[in-house]
Amino acid sequence: MLKALILPVLMLLQPGPVTMTGIDYIAGTDSLKVTVRLDYDLFLRDYQQTVNDDIDLKVLRNYDPFPADMANNYINSKIAIIINRKHLIGKLLKTRVKDNDITLSILYRQPQKIKSITVRNNILTGLFSDVENMVIIKINKLEKGIMFTQENNEVTFNLR
Repeated sequence: MLKALILPVLMLLQPGPVTMTGIDYIAGTDSLKVTVRLDYDLFLRDYQQTVNDDIDLKVLRNYDPFPADMANNYINSKIAIIINRKHLIGKLLKTRVKDNDITLSILYRQPQKIKSITVRNNILTGLFSDVENMVIIKINKLEKGIMFTQENNEVTFNLR
C-alpha cells in the first residue's frame, strides 16, 4: 500500500520525464505480467519519432483507442525481457488512457524455470537525456526497484 502512494509522489517530484514499469511473475503459470505507465503525449511522440516516423503525430492523436498492434510493436521495441538468455516477445493484453497517462498491460510467456532475467528499458530515451524509467521486478523472492536512465538501461539478475 505504501508503495502505491510513494510512487506517484516520486513521479511528481522528478525533474525529467518518468515512466513506471512493473514486472510480476504469475505464480503457478509460465507467465510474466508487465504493466507500463507513462504520459500519453510523450508516448505518442516517442512512437512517432523512434518507432515509425512515417506517420504524422496528428494522425496518432486521432486514434481512439490507440491501435493494439501499434502499441504491441512499441512495447516490443522499447522493452526487452530476456529469460535464461532467451529474448521473449510480449503480447499486449490491454491499454487504458486516463488523466493523460497510458497504461499498457503485456503478457510474456517463459518456456522454463527462471534462472536469470535481463531487463532493458528504452522508453523515451530517444527523446530525452534525463528520462527516468522506474522498473519494479517481482519474481519469486526477488523484489527490486531499479531506476533506468538513458545511460543505464539494462540490468541482469541471477535467481539460482
